[in-house]
Amino acid sequence: MKLWGGRFKGSESKLMEDFNSSLSFDKRLYYEDAIGSIAHVKMLAKCNILTVEESTTIINGIKSILSDIDEGKLKIDGDYEDIHSFMEIQLTKLIGEVGKKLHTARSRNDQVAVDMRLYSKYKAIEVIDNLNVILSTIESLANGNPVIMPGYTHLQRAQPVTFKQHIMAYHNMLLRDVKRIISAIDIMDENPLGCCALAGTTYDTDRSFTTVELEFKKPVDNFMDGVSDRDYLLELLSDFSIIMMHLSRLSEELILWSSKEFDFVEISDEFTTGSSIMPQKRNPDAAELIRGKTGRVYGDLMSLLTTMKGIPLAYNKDMQEDKEPFFDGVDTVLKCIKIMNGMLSSLKIKKNNMYNAVKTGFLNATEAADYLVNKGLAFRDAHGVVGAIVVHCENEHTTIEDLGLEELKSFSDLFQDDVYQFIDYENTLSRGIKKEM
Repeated sequence: MKLWGGRFKGSESKLMEDFNSSLSFDKRLYYEDAIGSIAHVKMLAKCNILTVEESTTIINGIKSILSDIDEGKLKIDGDYEDIHSFMEIQLTKLIGEVGKKLHTARSRNDQVAVDMRLYSKYKAIEVIDNLNVILSTIESLANGNPVIMPGYTHLQRAQPVTFKQHIMAYHNMLLRDVKRIISAIDIMDENPLGCCALAGTTYDTDRSFTTVELEFKKPVDNFMDGVSDRDYLLELLSDFSIIMMHLSRLSEELILWSSKEFDFVEISDEFTTGSSIMPQKRNPDAAELIRGKTGRVYGDLMSLLTTMKGIPLAYNKDMQEDKEPFFDGVDTVLKCIKIMNGMLSSLKIKKNNMYNAVKTGFLNATEAADYLVNKGLAFRDAHGVVGAIVVHCENEHTTIEDLGLEELKSFSDLFQDDVYQFIDYENTLSRGIKKEM
């Protein structure tokens, strides 16, 4: 069922029909297609291009089709080229010949562009809403667990931090993600309806009217750019990729921390699986899947970048390939945010294990060196002294804070009784947190 068959004598090959069809995936745009068409018809009536009676009949028909789809009475399938032809042909079946006037002063090029702008804006807002949920979850988890744990560099124990400090680093990351998406929405919030194929229309239309109706910030400035711009999808996919990178990093930490080698956390049964052969196993599959799906979203971004890189102005059918990567990217990122939120909401923190890892990791060595510097020793010399102390402690299976003062003095006469207070983990943390704040 074609909207463009008048120019052709021969019929299209069935192979080409299947190859050309996008209904199987762009059918999810049915709502955006309907509200875009309603705004367009209202504008046509305002500009006296359609009569009030015609516009009322068409709008009521579109609303009826939309209701039937939502209620499951009308299935989006069949031998249609895309969602736009499906909606228009269903309308004509329902209300008769007047339905064919829907496409007046409009091309499928600006119709596709407005549908994708609306859909991507709505989905971007949904991602922000879900990010705000996980941000709140992280705050609650952080405030409920201000316990001491090792901080790492090179995956080696480095300095003492709190779990709150550590998990709130991801809060900062995801907060930046929210800001990025807000910025992307602000940039993309322009109305392409009225651009038509690429050069507007000879009808005296009102683009400002449809802009207000569809709640865009402004009409696009250039018609050719309006129908061929996919930057907003690329920007959102880039933002989604960064979100996935952040979730993947957090997933990696949860995977490590839940292993017996760390044993810092326990992921709930809701988000773990077992082994078909090893009864003792609790596998962090949810976190591993998030880590794995990160590459998938990266691939969606690279796919669309590659599609767009050599396309001349204005619209080309290559751009039909924008939808599946974007749909997959936004679906994946939303699922992963929700799964991560579930994991964090039910995460058990093993406070004693975290603290014991601090005790056995010489995480106050830097503070011991700083103590000597405060007593007048050059830092490089202090570094060497404390390094020797660490070697001694490793040989004796003890810790810096458990060494007697005379033992410490054997490495440097600058050590006094106040060293123990200076290298105490709680005091170290309180000094660091004050600087952080």
